[in-house]
Amino acid sequence: MTTTSESEPKILSWTIGGMDCASCAATIRGAVERLPGVSDVKLSVMSETMTLGLDETQTQRVAIEKRVASLGYTTRALAPKAAPAGTPATESPGDYCGCGHDHKHDHGAKGHDHGQAGHDHGGHARGTATAANGPQAADAGHGMPGHVHEDTPEGMSWYQTNKGRLVLLTGACLGAAWASSLVWTAVSHWAFIAACLIGIVPVARKAFAAARAGMPFTIEMLMTIAATGALFIGAAEEAALVVFLFAVGEVLEGVAADRARASIRALGDLVPKTAIVEENGTTRTIDAAALAIGQIVLVRPGDRIPADGEITDGVSGIDESPVTGESVPKTKGVGEPVFAGSVNSEAALRVRVTKAAHDNTISRIIRLVEEAQEARAPTERFIDRFSRIYMPAIVALAVLVAVVPPMLLSGEWAVWTYRALALLLIGCPCALVISVPAAIAASLSTGARQGLLMKGGVVIEAAAKTSVVAFDKTGTLTQGRPRVTEIVAFGRSDREVVELAASVETGSSHPLAEAIVARAMAHAIPVRNATQAQAIAGQGVTGTLDGVAVFVGAPRHALSRATFDDKAKAAVEQLETAGKTVAAVIADGVLVGLIAMRDEPRDDAAQGIAELKALGIRSLMLTGDNARTGAAIAGSLGMEHKAELMPHEKVAAIKALSSETGVMMVGDGINDAPALAAAGIGVAMGSGTDVALETADAAILKSRVRDVAAMVRLARATMSNIRVNIAIALGLKAVFLVTTVFGYTGLWVAILADTGATVIVTANALRLLRFNAGKSA
Repeated sequence: MTTTSESEPKILSWTIGGMDCASCAATIRGAVERLPGVSDVKLSVMSETMTLGLDETQTQRVAIEKRVASLGYTTRALAPKAAPAGTPATESPGDYCGCGHDHKHDHGAKGHDHGQAGHDHGGHARGTATAANGPQAADAGHGMPGHVHEDTPEGMSWYQTNKGRLVLLTGACLGAAWASSLVWTAVSHWAFIAACLIGIVPVARKAFAAARAGMPFTIEMLMTIAATGALFIGAAEEAALVVFLFAVGEVLEGVAADRARASIRALGDLVPKTAIVEENGTTRTIDAAALAIGQIVLVRPGDRIPADGEITDGVSGIDESPVTGESVPKTKGVGEPVFAGSVNSEAALRVRVTKAAHDNTISRIIRLVEEAQEARAPTERFIDRFSRIYMPAIVALAVLVAVVPPMLLSGEWAVWTYRALALLLIGCPCALVISVPAAIAASLSTGARQGLLMKGGVVIEAAAKTSVVAFDKTGTLTQGRPRVTEIVAFGRSDREVVELAASVETGSSHPLAEAIVARAMAHAIPVRNATQAQAIAGQGVTGTLDGVAVFVGAPRHALSRATFDDKAKAAVEQLETAGKTVAAVIADGVLVGLIAMRDEPRDDAAQGIAELKALGIRSLMLTGDNARTGAAIAGSLGMEHKAELMPHEKVAAIKALSSETGVMMVGDGINDAPALAAAGIGVAMGSGTDVALETADAAILKSRVRDVAAMVRLARATMSNIRVNIAIALGLKAVFLVTTVFGYTGLWVAILADTGATVIVTANALRLLRFNAGKSA
């Protein structure tokens, strides 16, 4: 627990046992926020944690724990954790000079940006911000104050929990009461009363605690009123059965919620508990959670890598499926990054730790999924608002049913009171309130396991409505590893052309610049840093080498710097028509050569676009590359395209589309920040990188184009599941409300219908845990 100063609130954290859904979190938030000195309450349903600011001069932390405990939840204080390391500032590699992209150069101690003016390097950071807001307090339904919850430690069976023991006890009492009714009728009535009281006392205690906290309309309060009223009108048998069925529903609900959480917890179990550390030539085994940045760990063949790091010695095949979902091992060597939980499949490796345990990639995935559950879908927010009106309305209707017929229509008080009590039970909105968050939780878990990270219900709902997907070209539709295919020299040798170009491109992290430098190194061409290197916004890069002024940029921008004869123009047209990116090299105002590069489309790009088309979704490629190259690549993939776009023009194109329909923008998560932010959903492609996880609304960890369609399929399946859940919840309520008022439905049928609807809705939502998003229809 930390504090920044004596006058500021302390930041405290607890594990909250039994917080099964978003409504549970809303309950706790609503009760805790009412205490003086409490601020910034944040709850994570998936991790069952609560964090808040507390001024202990107004309220002691023990008061927080007592308030939560009074609502039926358990608490355990957590020690403060180190804040996750922020994503390092990453310069945008962009596309190629003059083609709507940026370069980052570092010539000696001096760095300069090479590319488009106004390009945003900050990244798209909308994704996780919503988690801090969390759901607003709801005053109705499942999880409301008094809703009995508890911790279920790993490995503990349902019957070992307090709720499980209550079910067994009330069930035994109910069975004994029925047995006694067969042999001793006079005693059986009191046996049913005893069975009812044993079950209802803990429920009533929580109901009154909730009322004292300012939230009287809870399912526990309805249960207490209904059971007590049934006893007073002589329906002890039904009262006992109602209490027993309610307890059974509570147990089933907890089991279902824990199953959804277990799918995410399983990710954390992939990281080994111990690590072999090398120090001063000797090895020792330590707790993997205690690894420090900079330590060297030995990873034997067959072992799981204990931390995110960088290989310092060895070459081996790495199975990264726990992180990316990609089962094909990748061969990696010295200097290449590896992820915690990945399997070293071939040879011993030495890995330098680059991230602490709480900040490794799997931990970040788990944390983002947990936080995503606080970003509620619009449908869920509407249901919460509806429930706050619905519960008082049901109570008012029950009062009218109990009072109006006897007073105005000469009805029997006992009959209409019984029907009013049944109406209270049937009116419980548990199934309705849980219908959305249960499906969202299952969908997020399924997506994370399949390499599809979506940050909350808002993103899922928007993805389901997507009708246009816009793609960046370089590194998204293409492999992002271009190579020089041809050099056309004019008056100089090929080596001289490459040497001049490499001098101004050295130090750049852009794939096309790296391709030129790689060509120079592969042919033993000296690579020297040009002096006075600088970017010409939106055109290219210039510098001076051995007194020669050098410019490298797209041909359309080079035309103003040098004369292109017919031969040069024909060469440019021929190369660009073939789908190649062309860089013109000018020395002292004279065109000395053309360098053609080709970035091949990803292997699954065409199939991915075809799958989107099968879903009724248009695909559009946005690129700063020349029109002929853009047309060639887009044509080979069967998609529309817009070429020669500056970064601000990409944003304008996205905004124009967004005004008409739902748009998803897919980029590399770095250089496409403005366009990602402008789209309805920004999706970053990246194999578990910090940027891919943090910068967009969603991330595709496998870097496969096909997974864009998979994400849409999962989102649509989730929304379809939610619609079915809402129909089940409202449909059953409507039917049984009518039958209850007309006397066809008794108390036990009412609670059975309510519990049954909750179980059906939860079970239907859990079907999403088995959904295969990668399987096209």
